[in-house]
Amino acid sequence: MGNREDLLAGALECLKTKGWTRTTVRDIAAAAGVNHAAIGYHFGSREALLIEAFTQAIEAWGAETEGAVRAAIAAGAGPREQYEAFWRQVIASYDANRWLWLATIEAAVQAEHSPKLRELMAASLGQGRTGLAAGLLGIPEDTVVGRAELGLGSVQLALMSGVLVQWLIDPGRAPDERMIADGILGLAAHITGGAGAASAEREDGGLDEVRPGLG
Repeated sequence: MGNREDLLAGALECLKTKGWTRTTVRDIAAAAGVNHAAIGYHFGSREALLIEAFTQAIEAWGAETEGAVRAAIAAGAGPREQYEAFWRQVIASYDANRWLWLATIEAAVQAEHSPKLRELMAASLGQGRTGLAAGLLGIPEDTVVGRAELGLGSVQLALMSGVLVQWLIDPGRAPDERMIADGILGLAAHITGGAGAASAEREDGGLDEVRPGLG
Protein backbone atom coordinates (compact mmCIF):
# COMPACT_ATOMS: atom_id res chain seq x y z
CA MET A 1 0.00 0.00 0.00
CA GLY A 2 1.02 3.62 -0.51
CA ASN A 3 1.04 6.31 2.17
CA ARG A 4 -2.54 7.33 1.40
CA GLU A 5 -3.89 3.80 1.82
CA ASP A 6 -1.74 3.28 4.93
CA LEU A 7 -3.20 6.44 6.46
CA LEU A 8 -6.76 5.32 5.76
CA ALA A 9 -6.07 1.95 7.35
CA GLY A 10 -4.39 3.65 10.31
CA ALA A 11 -7.31 6.05 10.75
CA LEU A 12 -9.78 3.16 10.80
CA GLU A 13 -7.72 1.34 13.39
CA CYS A 14 -7.63 4.46 15.57
CA LEU A 15 -11.40 4.92 15.24
CA LYS A 16 -11.85 1.35 16.45
CA THR A 17 -9.53 1.66 19.44
CA LYS A 18 -9.71 5.33 20.44
CA GLY A 19 -12.86 6.74 18.91
CA TRP A 20 -13.22 9.99 17.02
CA THR A 21 -12.49 12.50 19.78
CA ARG A 22 -9.35 10.91 21.26
CA THR A 23 -7.68 10.10 17.93
CA THR A 24 -4.82 12.48 17.20
CA VAL A 25 -2.70 13.12 14.11
CA ARG A 26 0.23 11.37 15.81
CA ASP A 27 -1.95 8.36 16.67
CA ILE A 28 -2.92 7.93 13.02
CA ALA A 29 0.63 8.41 11.77
CA ALA A 30 1.93 5.84 14.25
CA ALA A 31 -0.75 3.32 13.28
CA ALA A 32 -0.01 3.91 9.60
CA GLY A 33 3.75 3.85 10.01
CA VAL A 34 4.24 7.14 8.19
CA ASN A 35 5.25 10.70 9.07
CA HIS A 36 2.32 12.76 10.37
CA ALA A 37 3.06 15.44 7.75
CA ALA A 38 1.69 12.99 5.17
CA ILE A 39 -1.82 13.56 6.54
CA GLY A 40 -1.76 17.20 5.47
CA TYR A 41 -0.25 16.31 2.11
CA HIS A 42 -2.80 13.62 1.21
CA PHE A 43 -5.96 14.79 3.02
CA GLY A 44 -5.48 18.35 4.20
CA SER A 45 -6.61 17.71 7.76
CA ARG A 46 -7.22 15.08 10.41
CA GLU A 47 -10.98 15.58 10.04
CA ALA A 48 -10.93 15.03 6.28
CA LEU A 49 -8.90 11.85 6.72
CA LEU A 50 -11.22 10.49 9.41
CA ILE A 51 -14.29 11.31 7.32
CA GLU A 52 -12.86 9.50 4.30
CA ALA A 53 -11.89 6.47 6.40
CA PHE A 54 -15.32 6.48 7.99
CA THR A 55 -17.00 6.76 4.59
CA GLN A 56 -15.05 3.75 3.29
CA ALA A 57 -16.16 1.73 6.33
CA ILE A 58 -19.79 2.75 5.73
CA GLU A 59 -19.52 1.75 2.07
CA ALA A 60 -18.21 -1.68 3.08
CA TRP A 61 -21.06 -2.01 5.55
CA GLY A 62 -23.50 -0.95 2.83
CA ALA A 63 -22.23 -3.67 0.51
CA GLU A 64 -22.77 -6.29 3.22
CA THR A 65 -26.29 -5.00 3.87
CA GLU A 66 -27.11 -4.97 0.17
CA GLY A 67 -25.89 -8.56 -0.04
CA ALA A 68 -28.30 -9.58 2.73
CA VAL A 69 -31.22 -7.94 0.91
CA ARG A 70 -30.24 -9.55 -2.40
CA ALA A 71 -30.14 -12.93 -0.68
CA ALA A 72 -33.67 -12.31 0.61
CA ILE A 73 -34.84 -11.38 -2.89
CA ALA A 74 -33.23 -14.50 -4.34
CA ALA A 75 -35.11 -16.56 -1.76
CA GLY A 76 -38.40 -15.10 -3.00
CA ALA A 77 -38.92 -12.57 -0.21
CA GLY A 78 -41.62 -9.95 -0.66
CA PRO A 79 -41.14 -6.20 -0.03
CA ARG A 80 -41.72 -6.41 3.72
CA GLU A 81 -39.42 -9.41 4.10
CA GLN A 82 -36.74 -7.58 2.14
CA TYR A 83 -37.12 -4.53 4.37
CA GLU A 84 -36.88 -6.67 7.49
CA ALA A 85 -33.78 -8.38 6.07
CA PHE A 86 -32.22 -4.93 5.68
CA TRP A 87 -32.99 -4.05 9.29
CA ARG A 88 -31.77 -7.41 10.55
CA GLN A 89 -28.38 -6.69 8.99
CA VAL A 90 -28.36 -3.12 10.30
CA ILE A 91 -29.19 -4.16 13.85
CA ALA A 92 -26.52 -6.87 13.80
CA SER A 93 -23.99 -4.25 12.72
CA TYR A 94 -24.85 -2.04 15.69
CA ASP A 95 -23.18 -4.69 17.84
CA ALA A 96 -20.52 -6.02 15.46
CA ASN A 97 -19.38 -2.52 14.43
CA ARG A 98 -20.26 -0.62 17.59
CA TRP A 99 -17.10 1.50 17.26
CA LEU A 100 -18.21 2.71 13.82
CA TRP A 101 -21.59 3.94 15.00
CA LEU A 102 -20.20 5.52 18.16
CA ALA A 103 -17.78 7.43 15.94
CA THR A 104 -20.70 8.99 14.06
CA ILE A 105 -22.13 10.32 17.31
CA GLU A 106 -18.77 11.66 18.47
CA ALA A 107 -18.21 13.35 15.12
CA ALA A 108 -21.66 14.97 15.21
CA VAL A 109 -20.87 16.51 18.60
CA GLN A 110 -17.48 17.75 17.39
CA ALA A 111 -19.08 19.27 14.27
CA GLU A 112 -20.83 21.80 16.51
CA HIS A 113 -17.42 23.40 17.10
CA SER A 114 -15.82 22.79 13.70
CA PRO A 115 -17.37 24.38 10.57
CA LYS A 116 -15.07 22.29 8.36
CA LEU A 117 -16.14 19.05 10.01
CA ARG A 118 -19.78 20.10 9.76
CA GLU A 119 -19.30 20.70 6.03
CA LEU A 120 -17.69 17.30 5.56
CA MET A 121 -20.42 15.56 7.56
CA ALA A 122 -23.16 17.37 5.66
CA ALA A 123 -21.72 16.04 2.41
CA SER A 124 -21.60 12.54 3.92
CA LEU A 125 -25.23 12.82 5.02
CA GLY A 126 -26.20 13.83 1.49
CA GLN A 127 -24.54 10.70 0.14
CA GLY A 128 -26.32 8.64 2.79
CA ARG A 129 -29.76 9.99 1.87
CA THR A 130 -29.16 9.31 -1.81
CA GLY A 131 -27.72 5.85 -1.24
CA LEU A 132 -30.54 4.73 1.05
CA ALA A 133 -33.20 5.99 -1.35
CA ALA A 134 -31.52 4.22 -4.27
CA GLY A 135 -31.29 0.99 -2.30
CA LEU A 136 -34.94 1.07 -1.24
CA LEU A 137 -36.18 1.90 -4.74
CA GLY A 138 -33.73 -0.34 -6.61
CA ILE A 139 -32.49 2.49 -8.85
CA PRO A 140 -29.03 3.99 -9.56
CA GLU A 141 -27.92 6.67 -7.11
CA ASP A 142 -27.46 9.27 -9.85
CA THR A 143 -31.17 9.05 -10.68
CA VAL A 144 -32.28 10.00 -7.14
CA VAL A 145 -33.12 13.64 -7.73
CA GLY A 146 -36.82 14.12 -6.97
CA ARG A 147 -38.23 15.47 -3.72
CA ALA A 148 -40.14 12.25 -3.03
CA GLU A 149 -37.08 10.05 -3.52
CA LEU A 150 -34.85 12.27 -1.38
CA GLY A 151 -37.59 12.42 1.26
CA LEU A 152 -37.64 8.63 1.38
CA GLY A 153 -33.89 8.52 1.90
CA SER A 154 -34.05 11.24 4.56
CA VAL A 155 -36.72 9.44 6.56
CA GLN A 156 -34.86 6.12 6.33
CA LEU A 157 -31.70 7.87 7.54
CA ALA A 158 -33.63 9.40 10.43
CA LEU A 159 -35.01 5.99 11.37
CA MET A 160 -31.54 4.47 11.34
CA SER A 161 -30.18 7.25 13.57
CA GLY A 162 -32.97 6.85 16.10
CA VAL A 163 -32.84 3.06 16.19
CA LEU A 164 -29.04 3.26 16.50
CA VAL A 165 -29.25 5.33 19.68
CA GLN A 166 -31.76 2.90 21.19
CA TRP A 167 -29.57 -0.12 20.42
CA LEU A 168 -26.44 1.56 21.77
CA ILE A 169 -28.03 2.71 25.03
CA ASP A 170 -30.87 0.29 25.75
CA PRO A 171 -30.50 -2.83 23.57
CA GLY A 172 -32.86 -4.88 25.74
CA ARG A 173 -35.79 -2.65 24.77
CA ALA A 174 -34.70 -1.51 21.32
CA PRO A 175 -36.98 -2.50 18.42
CA ASP A 176 -36.17 -5.48 16.22
CA GLU A 177 -36.83 -5.64 12.48
CA ARG A 178 -40.42 -6.80 12.88
CA MET A 179 -41.30 -4.10 15.38
CA ILE A 180 -39.77 -1.47 13.12
CA ALA A 181 -41.85 -2.63 10.14
CA ASP A 182 -45.01 -2.80 12.28
CA GLY A 183 -44.30 0.69 13.61
CA ILE A 184 -43.85 2.17 10.15
CA LEU A 185 -47.08 0.62 8.94
CA GLY A 186 -48.89 1.84 12.05
CA LEU A 187 -47.53 5.36 11.59
CA ALA A 188 -48.55 5.35 7.91
CA ALA A 189 -52.04 4.18 8.88
CA HIS A 190 -52.30 6.95 11.45
CA ILE A 191 -51.19 9.63 8.99
CA THR A 192 -53.47 8.44 6.19
CA GLY A 193 -56.44 7.58 8.40
CA GLY A 194 -56.14 3.86 7.71
CA ALA A 195 -57.14 1.25 10.23
CA GLY A 196 -55.45 -1.42 12.23
CA ALA A 197 -51.82 -1.50 11.11
CA ALA A 198 -50.52 -0.43 14.50
CA SER A 199 -52.48 -3.12 16.28
CA ALA A 200 -50.69 -6.04 14.60
CA GLU A 201 -50.12 -8.83 17.09
CA ARG A 202 -46.55 -9.30 18.29
CA GLU A 203 -45.22 -12.60 19.50
CA ASP A 204 -42.49 -10.89 21.52
CA GLY A 205 -44.96 -9.40 23.98
CA GLY A 206 -44.35 -5.74 23.08
CA LEU A 207 -41.98 -3.11 24.40
CA ASP A 208 -42.50 -4.06 28.05
CA GLU A 209 -40.66 -7.32 27.63
CA VAL A 210 -36.92 -6.84 27.97
CA ARG A 211 -34.89 -8.75 25.41
CA PRO A 212 -31.21 -9.55 25.83
CA GLY A 213 -28.93 -7.36 23.72
CA LEU A 214 -26.87 -8.55 20.81
CA GLY A 215 -23.55 -10.25 21.35
